[in-house]
Formats: sequence, C-alpha cells, structure tokens
Amino acid sequence: MKFTTAFCAIVLGASTASALPAPVDLGDGVTLVAREPSMQARRATRKSNPRIAAEASIDGITNNSNVEYSSNWAGAVLIGSGYKSVTATIIVPTPQKPSGGSSTTQYAASAWVGIDGDTCQTAILQTGVDFYVRGTTVSFDAWYEWYPDYAYTFSGFAVSAGDSITMTATASSTSAGSVTLTNNTKHKTVTHSFSGETDQLCETNAEWIVEDFSSGSSLVPFANFGTVTFTGSSVTTTSGSTIGVTGSTIFDIKQNNVVLTNCSTSGSSTVTCTYV
Repeated sequence: MKFTTAFCAIVLGASTASALPAPVDLGDGVTLVAREPSMQARRATRKSNPRIAAEASIDGITNNSNVEYSSNWAGAVLIGSGYKSVTATIIVPTPQKPSGGSSTTQYAASAWVGIDGDTCQTAILQTGVDFYVRGTTVSFDAWYEWYPDYAYTFSGFAVSAGDSITMTATASSTSAGSVTLTNNTKHKTVTHSFSGETDQLCETNAEWIVEDFSSGSSLVPFANFGTVTFTGSSVTTTSGSTIGVTGSTIFDIKQNNVVLTNCSTSGSSTVTCTYV
C-alpha cells in the first residue's frame, strides 16, 4: 500500500489552513486522519528500519555478556528458516521523557513483532504500537508495515497505557501476508492483509523488538519506555511446528556509546526490555 493523492491533500491542507481536513477512507479498514501539524509531520514519515549495527565501544550500563548492540533495535531475534508467523502479547507502558530531556521535545519508542529485518533486510512484515510523550502528554499509535514502505496507522483501534495487546505477523508467501492486533483489554481486533509486494521476505528472522524508529531520515528522540515484556512469544514454521525464543540473539540499543536498554529472555516464551 502506497501513499495517495488523498494523503497529500491532508498534509497540504493541514499546513495551509487552520481547520484540519476531514478523514479520508482508504479502504481495508484504514483511514487517514489529519493530526495537529507538529505531530502530523513527524508521524506522516514514520518508518521502522532494519537493524542498524552500533559502534563497538561501550559506556554506561550493561550486564549481558551475550548481547549485541544496535542503534535502533532492542529485543530478541531468532535466525533460521521457514518462519511463517510470529506472535506475542505486551502491556502498553507509560512513556516518559529521558533523564535530562526537554519537556517541549516529543520522545517516542515502539514495540512490535515481525518477520525479517536482521540478517535479511530486503523486507520486514511487522505490526506494533508506538508510544509518544511530550511533557506530561502521552499518546499511542497502532500500526502495520511492509518495509520498505512506510508504516500505516490502524484507525478506530484505541490504545491506552496498561492495555494488553496481542500482536501477530503472518507470512503466507514471501510477497504476501497479514498482521493482526488484538486489544485484549478493550476487546477489539484489527487486521491488514498484504499481497503482491515487490520487496520480498526471506522468512529467516523472527523478532520481538522495542525500536527507536525513524521520522524522515533520522531516528526520533528515544523515550524512556520503562519496561516492555513480550509474553507468549512464539514462531510457527513452514513445517507447522511452534518454537519459542530459546536460542535467540539479544540486542540492546546503544547510541553515542551509551547503552539505553537492557533486554533478556526467560523461559521459552518471554522477552523483557527495560530502559536504563
């Protein structure tokens, strides 16, 4: 799914008029809704990215000798083959500005599940929830994405701090699939299907990630997300077997030589990431 002239009309209308344009129904349960200009400009170009390797030197907190570092991904990645569906449930956190952060800056982070994006970076099938904070105001977006296209917001799917959200991404082929979000607290489910995607999956990575995503060409200021725990984490393979997170590679976010997260697995189905 690509941007449309309707979307351009929303963006231009918001920048040239005091009244925000009416929502535009794009079908497939997706509505583009005009936002306040400052927030709209950022979210209009919101995109997840493949894992970006971080520099080797380290300052700050780390107590995981087996961790690898990334500028944008924290969490767990399984590397193998024939990964068809990945799922997990999170409790939506309340984001805060980081220590020393400005109350006028918008900070953000995202929690998602997906297929590919680590050792295979041609495409990522993913879905999740973004957390935003500016001062004492927090907000959330539920979204889906087939990278390298942009992320798109599920309309009519309210998310609040403390909600239990189950996220599932399923590849039906290397160029088609679907994503589903269920708000277990509010008893609401949304789904989006993809087909005929030019950028194809390898089905060799399955991941449970907290991300510092990008807006335009830059990573957004990273929010203190507290703790995000992925429970019931599992992957279904082409053979029909279901596996957990055992044996996954753990990643923490490191920026400017400072480690910002501490992630780990426990048992076969839990991934926990904490902002440090």
